[in-house]
Amino acid sequence: MRLDALRQFNLLTWLREERQSRRLILFIVFVALLLDNMLLTVVVPIIPSYLYTIDESTAMVMKNNTPSLQGPPGAFHSVVSLYDNTVRLTSANSTGRSSDLDLPTPTTAALPQNSSDCPKSPGRLLNENVKVGLLFASKATVQLMTNPFIGPLTNRIGYQLPIFAGFCIMFLSTIMFAFSSSYALLFLARSLQGVGSSCSSVAGMGMLASVYTDDEERGHAIGIALGGLALGVLVGPPFGSVMYEFVGKTAPFLILAFLAVFDGGTLTIFYTPKPVSQKGTPLLTLIKDPYILIAAGAICFGNMAIAMMEPTLPIWMMETMCARKWQLGVAFLPASISYLIGTNIFGTLAHKMGRWLCALIGMLVVGMSVICVPFARDIYGLILPNFGVGFAIGMVDSSMMPIMGYLVDLRHVSVYGSVYAIADVAFCMGFALGPSIGGSIAEGIGFPWLMTIIGVVDIFFAPLCLFLRNPPGQEEKIVRFQKHTNSKTREISL
Repeated sequence: MRLDALRQFNLLTWLREERQSRRLILFIVFVALLLDNMLLTVVVPIIPSYLYTIDESTAMVMKNNTPSLQGPPGAFHSVVSLYDNTVRLTSANSTGRSSDLDLPTPTTAALPQNSSDCPKSPGRLLNENVKVGLLFASKATVQLMTNPFIGPLTNRIGYQLPIFAGFCIMFLSTIMFAFSSSYALLFLARSLQGVGSSCSSVAGMGMLASVYTDDEERGHAIGIALGGLALGVLVGPPFGSVMYEFVGKTAPFLILAFLAVFDGGTLTIFYTPKPVSQKGTPLLTLIKDPYILIAAGAICFGNMAIAMMEPTLPIWMMETMCARKWQLGVAFLPASISYLIGTNIFGTLAHKMGRWLCALIGMLVVGMSVICVPFARDIYGLILPNFGVGFAIGMVDSSMMPIMGYLVDLRHVSVYGSVYAIADVAFCMGFALGPSIGGSIAEGIGFPWLMTIIGVVDIFFAPLCLFLRNPPGQEEKIVRFQKHTNSKTREISL
């Protein structure tokens, strides 16, 4: 009897029954955002270490081929990497061969706490940061350039084909990550991910907005979908580091490639969209809408705070705390967990308290939290401000993403590809400009001033969310929304 019940309630049966269901679409978009952001963050512990290994091997080959450039016999050199800051002592002898020496335990015990984790080679450290930073930023930059084309395209051909193309491109990107052995191929794989991410995120959010027409339900659905984004950011780094350590570089990427095939196959086989042909509002018209710009600005500046912290906080921790390798990644864990909590709580709550108010409070909390970050004296002092940053960004994203769809419903034609392309452009601008600008400012005037500047920008931007309290719209659409709200109120009272 139990076996019969299990056969009836398997995954394939559920998917067939849910062909036209909104829950199936929500599941597909959730997995798409999970995949995109796992691929985004799984490389964080893998690529820097892998690139460092490649560079070290190249340097060894060059040393062996040019013996005249080697140091005197018995000379010791310490090599420090931001991402793999284990001291390696190399001894160069007259034959040009080198051997790795492990520090003896008594000597390590006699050293000051964390002294081996403090940077001793700033030039090499800076060079590694530049290469890794450019590779990481390439995804957001390509996505930023692709979004303006994907948005209008989804308006013309629908959402299914672009999101399926996104899965195919992401699959190709993960396979390239798995088997690439040069910086150029890794850079190409990361850039390719930007194209796939643009297709899946813009089409996915537009698809959700089109099937969840009720504003409250839409907010709840987008909150759940953003939970996939948060879960990907949360799970990616530990998943990547554990798999890289114990299985190898290719393993995590092959698993993500399978996830892309699964989600793309689910979309193709089990989802049959109803043919819809609508002409949406031109992209330029939406960009000129001041209310859409305010919502996009909140998404951009809110996420820019954490984007500026990602490349600069680890270096600051190494300089001021002599932080260990594991601490550089764990420092961001409170922000990831709190973002997951924030998006799930305020996906529904923001509609009740007012999305404009939720975003306003979120921007204020982001600003105050990042200003508090430089006051930390150890990793434990970073827990509270980083938790505040993640939770507040969750408030902003879970309120501004639904309000973008609401503004299109209220003021334009209810076709959502272009408006969510604008939202994704805003998100990518934060992560494209944040690291580059943040690195320059931190190098010029220091990390504390960088946090103060972005904190003040977020605090001063917050009052603009007041304009989203009651945005004007087309009269007939306002009447329609009021009738819909009144009918829902009657249903609840009955």
